[in-house]
Amino acid sequence: MKRPPPASPERWSADSGSRDVVRLDIPADALRERTFEIFVRLVVANKAHRHDATHALRVLVDGALEWSRSAATHVDGSDSLDLRLRRSVPVGRPLRLVVQSKVHGVQRRALTISADQEQ
Repeated sequence: MKRPPPASPERWSADSGSRDVVRLDIPADALRERTFEIFVRLVVANKAHRHDATHALRVLVDGALEWSRSAATHVDGSDSLDLRLRRSVPVGRPLRLVVQSKVHGVQRRALTISADQEQ
C-alpha cells in the first residue's frame, strides 16, 4: 500500500493594521497532530524622543496568558518586543492566538503574528 505524500507545511499570519490587538485562528486538523513555531512582533517608533515612552505586549494562547512584557522605549528611533515559541496542537484541536499591545508616548508601527508548521 502506497502512502500519500506528506502535506506541505502550513503557514499562517495576521497583521493588526492600525489596531492594538491581532488575532490568529488556526483551524483544527482532524487527521494529525501539528507543531508550530510562532513569532510575535511589536514595532514602535519614538518620533517625539520622549523619555517616558513605553510599549507592552501580552500573548494569549488558547485563552491562557503565555507571555507578558512591558519595556521603556528607546529615545531615538524604533524599538520592538519579539517572542518566539513552539506549540504542539493535538488532533482535532484549533490553535487560537491573541496578541495585545499597549503603547505610551510612541507610535505603533507593526503588530504581527506568524505561525509556521514544523515538519
